[in-house]
Amino acid sequence: MTKISVIIPCYNCAPVIERCLDSIDYPETEIIVVNDGSKDDSAKVIEQYIQTHSTKNVILINKPNGGVSSARNLGIQRATGKYIVFVDADDYLMTDGLVRVVDIADK
Repeated sequence: MTKISVIIPCYNCAPVIERCLDSIDYPETEIIVVNDGSKDDSAKVIEQYIQTHSTKNVILINKPNGGVSSARNLGIQRATGKYIVFVDADDYLMTDGLVRVVDIADK
C-alpha cells in the first residue's frame, strides 16, 4: 500500500522540478506531478526524470492550464496514498521530512 501521495502542481517549472523531485525521499510514495499547461519544457524534464529514476514512483499528468487548485484537485482524484501531501514545484523537502510527518500522523 502506498503510504503517501505527494501532489506537485507544475506550471513552467522546468528549472526547479528536479530539485523538488530529488528531495522526496520517503520509500512508500507516489509522486503525482500535474503539469498545468506549461509553456516551457516542464513535461519533457519530468518525462526524462521518470526514465532515469525508475526506482521512484513518479506519475506525470498533463492537462490544459486551469490554475493551481484544479491541478491539485486532479492530483487528489488520482491519489492512492493513505496520506496526501502538497509540495510546490519550486520547493524542496528537508531530508527525512516525510518520515517525520508520517510518524506524527501515524501516532
